[in-house]
Amino acid sequence: MENKTELVIKMVLDAWNIELKRTNTLLNELTDDQLSKEVSPGRNTGVYLLGHLVAVHDALFPLLGLGKKMHPHLEDIFITNPDKSGLPKTSINDLRNLWNEVNSKLSEHFNQFTSEEWFQKHTSVNEEDFKKEPHRNRLNVLISRTNHLSYHRGQLAFLKK
Repeated sequence: MENKTELVIKMVLDAWNIELKRTNTLLNELTDDQLSKEVSPGRNTGVYLLGHLVAVHDALFPLLGLGKKMHPHLEDIFITNPDKSGLPKTSINDLRNLWNEVNSKLSEHFNQFTSEEWFQKHTSVNEEDFKKEPHRNRLNVLISRTNHLSYHRGQLAFLKK
């Protein structure tokens, strides 16, 4: 490590990658039947949570200035609307593939960011606000999304029986 900034970035990326690995392991252990069940009575299904995670991770592309969403149709189904909305869901097999596709592409981008790029503003903050709140940067978004992933992985774990 060259300096503390690079060390902090490495720690954040390591946490993200560990959480992805743990989630991938869990998703590989869960059957399609298990994912079709509610994590708890009256709560979201595993399918919905997987779709939600794919949609949230897909939204990182525009938020981090990496381009457009790869699968914008997922937002309405898995972010805007609740699980029991009646909207047609993407198949479990397709969601598993999209999960891998989106996260693989994100990893490519993350591995190319310089230290300076990690501390640049994300696209939901304007320049004026960013000057007052420099913590509203790309790295902070990744910290937030790592926590989000961990939370939902915990919910998905209830499907293991």
